[in-house]
Parts: sequence; structure tokens; C-alpha cells
Amino acid sequence: MSGAKDLLDFIDWSCLECLNEQHAHPATNVLKQGYREDDGLFLESDTDEQLLLNIHFNQKVRIHSITIKGPEEEGPKVVKLYTNRMSLGFSDADSVPCVQQLDLTPKELAGEPISLKLTKFNSVTILSILIDSNQSDADTTKVFKICLAGQAGDTFNVAEIKKQEEQG
Repeated sequence: MSGAKDLLDFIDWSCLECLNEQHAHPATNVLKQGYREDDGLFLESDTDEQLLLNIHFNQKVRIHSITIKGPEEEGPKVVKLYTNRMSLGFSDADSVPCVQQLDLTPKELAGEPISLKLTKFNSVTILSILIDSNQSDADTTKVFKICLAGQAGDTFNVAEIKKQEEQG
């Protein structure tokens, strides 16, 4: 995935929204540079295990991969990704098909990038991440880090898609 870089600089922080987050453990802890490298700063759900992040970008981006780091017990298990949905809520997420679903194992929560379907994450202005459940059915879900890698702009290299399809 040549040319993929951290999309941190393209996030519109004024529009970042996370539903069901504990105020003491907000989404900025897992997204912002410096914060997300410190496992003592984390995102934690409030009333149940679900979290819903709506991440707006200040320009169109292509997302190649996502890194999700979390603890083996309370870390995310089922993660559903949605693109370009204005203010997605929990009830919307139940009635709208996701673009890609990730079923994470405890090993995948160590912080390795997970490749996404390039054709589905081309020309993204809003990425919604629904963490539907956690590894051990704990009361709350904890996330240490979320990192999005890709490129700014809305064109893509067909050769990169073919390369990824051959690997997958």
C-alpha cells in the first residue's frame, strides 16, 4: 500500500462525535497523536458496550487500513464501518447496511493495521465506526488507539486494488 499515510491531519476535530462515551475517557484519547500512544488514555463506553464514532474529514480521503488497539478482555470485537452518513445514530446503524464489518480477535487488538476494501472506502468525507460488542461481553468497551491510513483526494490506483485482491 504505497502512499498510505496517517489521515490524522485531515480529521475535522470540531465535528468529531462519539455516542455513549464516558466523559472522562473521550474519543480524542484514541485518535489524537500523542494521546493514542499512551494506553493510560483510552476511550471507554458508558452505559453499555456499544460506541459510535462519527469522524468527519476536511476533504475527501481514501482509507486503506484501520488500526484498532485495545485490551484483550474489554477490547472491540464486532466493528462495523459506514461511509458518508450524516450524523449516524445507533438506531440508524441497525437499519442501514455497513460498508464493511470487522470481527476482531484478541490478537488483532495488538495494534496491527487491518486492510479495508479499497473500492468501498474511496472518496470518504465521513467515517462512522460502530463498535457493536467487545471480546468478553464486559459491561463497557475500551479502546486504546484508532489510526486511519490512506490518502487525501478521491482518485485511486487500480493496480493497488488488484494487488490487495491478490493478497486477500
